[in-house]
Amino acid sequence: MTDIRHTPVLLERTLELLAPVLEREGAVMVDATLGLGGHAAAALERFPALTVVGLDRDTDALAASIERLAAYGDRFRPVHTVYDGLRAALDALGIAAVDAVLFDLGVSSMQLDEAERGFAYAQDAPLDMRMDRTSGVTAATILAEYPESELRRIFYAYGEEKLAPRYARRIVEARDVEAIERSTQLNRIIFDATPRSAYRTGHPAKRVYQALRIEVNGELAALEAALPAALDALSVGGRIVVLAYQSLEDRIVKREFAARIRSTAPAGLPVELPEHAPRFRLLVRGAELASEQERATNPRAIPVRLRAAERVRPAA
Repeated sequence: MTDIRHTPVLLERTLELLAPVLEREGAVMVDATLGLGGHAAAALERFPALTVVGLDRDTDALAASIERLAAYGDRFRPVHTVYDGLRAALDALGIAAVDAVLFDLGVSSMQLDEAERGFAYAQDAPLDMRMDRTSGVTAATILAEYPESELRRIFYAYGEEKLAPRYARRIVEARDVEAIERSTQLNRIIFDATPRSAYRTGHPAKRVYQALRIEVNGELAALEAALPAALDALSVGGRIVVLAYQSLEDRIVKREFAARIRSTAPAGLPVELPEHAPRFRLLVRGAELASEQERATNPRAIPVRLRAAERVRPAA
């Protein structure tokens, strides 16, 4: 079992940004990516009037968080769902609006640390990669069944992998000889297919694993649906913090935030009417990075990009 005492990425900065609303009497925060409950535990401990609704598709992580946060009683409300089910989860709990939302995207510590989950290319494991092991197809199924053109597409689109055609072709050739079911098999195929001139810093299969994980879990489509739902659920003054770990996720967040802070007034209108005024404002300029000290002590903080926004007006 993963050690639940690990320090969540950008914990103090996240709580600093959310503190003005978490201090409200009866405040409600949605932790849309609960994981092992690190951010939720810190928030519940620090803000005694806070209730946290914790969402996660991973039943193992959810069970660990329920055990970890049991002492907070009904101040913690766990829900088994993908984060694009945020609105439905709130409706089921009878919650119309919330004060804060947190997304800590990417793979959780439990998923990375437990070899049998198949997320980490550094460990021999079955190629599963499902965040919710109760449903969906595995990475091994994708490698076995997707045509070469589809493998090439997901490696390009979700891994931004320049060698996508080469890797897709080699995978199709290899699966005709034997089923690709374990990480060591996939690693060997990728290593053998990578020209020496193309070797980069880090593992050559890193982008292929990222692409497979995103495809298995529908991560980008879920985020594209979840962000608008989260922003719409915020009360006036409510705040959202998003931690993204790769450029595809961060691009979606940046685009959605940019749309929310723009005026909707038609071009050439001499005076901006209240109904056209922006509903949100940014709380940080661009994307914030973890400090050098945090990156040195917590390697998982190295790629993080933090963005945050506040609702300043009610919905039209």
